[in-house]
Amino acid sequence: MEVEVKLRLPDPETHQALLSLLAPFHVTTHRQHNAFFDGAAGELSSRAAVLRLRFYDGDSKCVASLKAKSTLVNGISRVEEDEEEIDPQAGRACLFDPNELRAVDSRVVKRAREEFLVGERGFVGLGGFDNVRGVYEWEGLNLEVDETMYDFGTCYEVECESIEPEKAKDAIERLLRENGICFSDSVASKFAIFRSGKMPYHSTEQKLLNKDD
Repeated sequence: MEVEVKLRLPDPETHQALLSLLAPFHVTTHRQHNAFFDGAAGELSSRAAVLRLRFYDGDSKCVASLKAKSTLVNGISRVEEDEEEIDPQAGRACLFDPNELRAVDSRVVKRAREEFLVGERGFVGLGGFDNVRGVYEWEGLNLEVDETMYDFGTCYEVECESIEPEKAKDAIERLLRENGICFSDSVASKFAIFRSGKMPYHSTEQKLLNKDD
């Protein structure tokens, strides 16, 4: 089970302000491409699952992830996730022909095929999006600040995986409030936003709370 804090930033100016604030704690920046797949008959999506290939910095790395039963409540995401690194060139071939997934040497991809009973028609590509992720080590937390570029717009978000998500969320919110950075709880995952084809609602109530604290 992957558990993450997810807080949305309202605009590029706020995003840049946070990058500047966190600059002393910067570890690395990744340019990611995320591509998603389902069974041709919806075998994964019908069971609230999706297969993702994530490419890092061109083809320097590719990670296959099987995600299922995602929830996002009060800015805390919980999702069943299984992932492993695969050969980037094999991953690229799947972008052009999703049924190349059948030939990929991957425990995760095999699990997606067999556990979700993907039929003879194989896999279909759902498309994807790009993401620039800055990684920061702050106060013992691994913060990921994302600029996610969809065909219909750009979203900005802070993520933090933690075994104590409520405690981590309190610390991150305190950092943002003390530095006048507006935010709100994320209300949808990146994949959900991508599939909806529209930008998510932003809570003006949360902005007011930021200013009042």
